[in-house]
This record gives sequence, structure tokens and C-alpha cells, in this order.
Amino acid sequence: MIPSRAMATNILCIAGPTASGKSGRAVAEALARGGEVISVDSRQVYRGLDIGTEKISVEEMRGVPHHLIDIRDPEGQYSAGDFVADAARLIREITARGKLPILAGGTHFYFNALLGGLPAGVDEDPVLRAELETLPTEELFARVQTADARRAAELDPKNRRRLIRALEIIRAKGAVPAQPLSAPAYDAEWIVINPPVEELRERIEARLRSALSRGLVEEVRRVRAAVGDARLAELGLEYRTVGEYLSSSAKATEDTARLKAELLPRLSAKLWQYARRQKAWLRKLREENTIAATASHPDRN
Repeated sequence: MIPSRAMATNILCIAGPTASGKSGRAVAEALARGGEVISVDSRQVYRGLDIGTEKISVEEMRGVPHHLIDIRDPEGQYSAGDFVADAARLIREITARGKLPILAGGTHFYFNALLGGLPAGVDEDPVLRAELETLPTEELFARVQTADARRAAELDPKNRRRLIRALEIIRAKGAVPAQPLSAPAYDAEWIVINPPVEELRERIEARLRSALSRGLVEEVRRVRAAVGDARLAELGLEYRTVGEYLSSSAKATEDTARLKAELLPRLSAKLWQYARRQKAWLRKLREENTIAATASHPDRN
């Protein structure tokens, strides 16, 4: 039986492009409204991915309980299905405690999966996977673009695992089923943080300068040593970009200051491209749900 709107569970969803202030806003809302935060971030679930993901610190949490942070080792996988199951359980538990579940983060596919449902199940195809694994990542992305441009626009073009999964679903269904951004189980209030373009650019660069000064390169080296280059490339553009630089540059270990200076523009350009994809998703969200954008927030993330 599908729950009626009157039976729906209240949740607060906070979304915005990278570096727009989602984490700080979530803490502020939790303190003001009696809430607990559920991270909607596909990388902050992993232990040891701290600087590259701008993981919130214990001090920054200000006593607000946070969930789905540091729950897996990076060698393993955490899927959208895992997130939906964990988030649904946490929403029930937080609501039962009389608190407001606050979902905040930038992995929009996770929001889609929770609120609109996962695509209908498609079994893994080992023969197709073996064939696809022989192809370069650029070719995988090109195939997804040709077959399903909508899904391609939602994907990281360097994430081989998700590209291969998309091609499996496309083979079985013709396209990855679109997911509506509504569901009867939850009555979702949205806060969409959308800083002006120039402000967001400045925030992204400031975030990267801070990350590099706090040891991003050293963190990437540690993660790379633990998981290898193939897995590192799946952990997001900061890890992939720094890892590729460390692999290709003979001077990567010689001059730390030069290394950071060369990495900053590369990372800034790639992170801005990612932010533009996030902003496109947010525009679609606002158009379909009549949600107003919120001014930027001084806190990070």
C-alpha cells in the first residue's frame, strides 16, 4: 500500500554545488530545528578520504549527530542501493527520536534514488562487462552519450564502474529509466544553495588552496598506495587528478610548492566543470518542484 501524503515523513533536503556551504547550513538548520544530518555524499562514506572530500570535522558538527560518514573502507564499494537502504533506516530512526532528518550533500543521484526510486533491477552481464572492461574510459562515456544522453549528463565521465553499469542497463532496457524527483513516502522540504557564478568560482579556488595546504597530495598518496590507480580514479576528480599527476610527472616528488602550483589550475578547472553539472541538476530540480534558490552560505562544502 502506498502511503498517503498525510502519512508522509517530513525530511529536509539541502542541495547545492560543491563549495556552496551545504555542510554548514545543515548544522545550522539542525541546531535551529532539532535535527540530525544524513550525509548524501558518495565519497564521505569512506574512511581516510577527508581532505579531498572536505569531510566535516567533529568540531564543525557542533554536537549535531551526523550519519553515513566513515562507514566503509575505500577498497570496498558503496552503491546507490546501499545508500537508499541506509538512509531509509536512518530516517525512520531519527523520526522516531522526535528529530528532523536533514539530508545534505552533493551526490544528486543519491537524492534521485531515495526520492524517486532506483532503476528496475538489471542483473550483471559478465560477458558484456568483460567486453567493456577492454575499452578506454573515453569510449565508454561516448557509448553512454550516444545511447542515453540524459544519463550521460548525470555521470562522471571518468567513473568506469558507473559507466559500465549504465551500459548494462541500456543493453537490457534501451535506456536508464528516468527517476521522478518525488515520492509519497517523504514530504521533502528543499533548501537549494546557489551562489552567483563568480562567488562560486572564488569559493572553489579557496577550497582547493586550503586542501592543498592541509595535505591533499599526501592524502592521495596514502589512498593510492592502499587501493591502486584504478580504484583511486573512481573516488572522485580530486583523487583522480592528483593521482594522474603523480603518475605522470617525474618532478612530482621533487618540489612540493611547484607541485601544488601546477595542480591548482587543473583541479580548479575540473571542479568547476563538476559544479556546472551540479547546477544543471539543481535547475531541473527547481523547475520541476517550484523550489526557490537560497543565497550562498559562509561555511564550506
